[in-house]
Amino acid sequence: MKILLVEDDRSIAQSVVDGLSAEGFTVALATSGRAALDATDFDMVLLDLGLPDMDGRDVCRQLRQRTGVPIIMLTARAEEFDRVLGLELGADDYITKPFSFRELVARIRAVGRRTVDAPGGGDEPAGPQQVGPLLIDRRTRRVSVDGTEVQLTAKEFDLLAFLATDIGAVHTRTEILESVWDAHWYGPTKTVDAHVASIRKKLGQHKWIEAVRGVGFRLEPPGR
Repeated sequence: MKILLVEDDRSIAQSVVDGLSAEGFTVALATSGRAALDATDFDMVLLDLGLPDMDGRDVCRQLRQRTGVPIIMLTARAEEFDRVLGLELGADDYITKPFSFRELVARIRAVGRRTVDAPGGGDEPAGPQQVGPLLIDRRTRRVSVDGTEVQLTAKEFDLLAFLATDIGAVHTRTEILESVWDAHWYGPTKTVDAHVASIRKKLGQHKWIEAVRGVGFRLEPPGR
């Protein structure tokens, strides 16, 4: 896997590059937002928010507009607002500094299993799945509504595909986090809400994903 590390602190960057290289990853380093936006040929982005020339959230937004590769934010901003905003901008996961190297590798592999490697669970439909006007193709990781393709982030696709494994069934936030993110996820459950809000907006209809108060979410065609 080719990883683009966007980090302006040379000491942190070098230790991450050395550690990830020892784990078998190929790592390219960008020390500014502009360098990150100019980079090509990578499978995942590790994005520090505190960059010298641009706000990392702006970099995330622009990267997401041009690529669907997973983005993991590296941030010293521990406030929930910053974390949720970053996820709404298209990040797939985040790690708050300081973090352990083992945690970083675990997050990379967890996100990679669900995005780069595009795994499919045994309960998922083998071919494209039609849900009313919504078409979900897990093999190509494409989604369309009434024939118009919808651009989802990697994590948004995983969440939608998970909800679609059992149309109409209610999935708790904890169940979604453990299945779509990681079994050992320790982040806020509002992460799910942020992604659901983004998916609803992109599908063009709030009623696609219904919130069941105090429980979780279910996927159903609007008007069903």
